[in-house]
Amino acid sequence: VQLQASGGGLAQAGGSLRLSCAASAITFSTYVMGWFRQAPGKEREFVAGINWTGGSTVYADSVKGRFTISRDNAKNTVYLQMNSLKPEDTGVYYCAVDLNRVVPTTSPARYDYWGRGTLVTVSS
Repeated sequence: VQLQASGGGLAQAGGSLRLSCAASAITFSTYVMGWFRQAPGKEREFVAGINWTGGSTVYADSVKGRFTISRDNAKNTVYLQMNSLKPEDTGVYYCAVDLNRVVPTTSPARYDYWGRGTLVTVSS
């Protein structure tokens, strides 16, 4: 299984970025996908998750109303649209796949494979 995250970069507070995560060597359309982030000196934290149809999504309270997770199963890709960015959104963003559950969970330990991460930096 390979997950490749992209789309990170530098944004100003209030701006937007769109992250993508392309999956390969996996029947992408049947699995839960998640986005996590890790700020310097902090533990990895859940950001958003989506079930295989896209009909069930879960968000961390800190990003609700600002971030949107979506997926295109035909392209084996999951997205994270990030709007109204804040400096505290800065970190390395990782996508991950859960091979065992049908609804997204918030615990990193539940996810089986991880991408290498893409850095998001939000300046004030």
